[in-house]
Amino acid sequence: MQLLVDALLNGDQGRSVAEAGRLRREGVALERIVAEGIGAAMGQLDSKCTIDQFNLLEIMLVGRAVNSVIKELFPQGTSAEPNRGTIVLASLEGDVHDLGKNITKMVLAGKGYRVIDCGKDCPLERLIDTAEQQQAEAIGISGLITTVISQIKKIKMVLEQRGLGHIKVFAGGAALKQATAEMLRVDFVAETAFDGGRFLGSAVK
Repeated sequence: MQLLVDALLNGDQGRSVAEAGRLRREGVALERIVAEGIGAAMGQLDSKCTIDQFNLLEIMLVGRAVNSVIKELFPQGTSAEPNRGTIVLASLEGDVHDLGKNITKMVLAGKGYRVIDCGKDCPLERLIDTAEQQQAEAIGISGLITTVISQIKKIKMVLEQRGLGHIKVFAGGAALKQATAEMLRVDFVAETAFDGGRFLGSAVK
């Protein structure tokens, strides 16, 4: 697994895809590859971003390698037919990181959810509007920077004000690892994309 982590952190697309493929051939579960491979690499990258070692080129290279591995693990056309409800995903306004959101999107699509991606740097109102228009069962937020926490805390309140209190809200990401659902005023805080899927499996009928 460390070989995959190293390849991702070096931004080496070819080697990253090769290592991910090797792990799959050896029978390593997708969840382990995502959590211990991609998740570990992103965690190390996140740490650099918070200790004044921010390097945009490095982030772009790692992001490109991660996206290549995601496509290897979750090829287009292999997702289940969407039949388990609609989920709206976003990184909120001010957060221009979407690697975690993209992983979550692939995982949920593979589990049979219809996923609407509002992208990164998404205004709160647009997120709520989309959830209403698409008749979503849940909203998922990916947060890499702590400045989005104040926005996350408003989501349930705005939903209730608009008569959409039935929509579940879950969140995850590096900036939220120490947060609780009560602190963020959401229904669930996910450690991984797969955690989000498990939550939805019990919360969305």
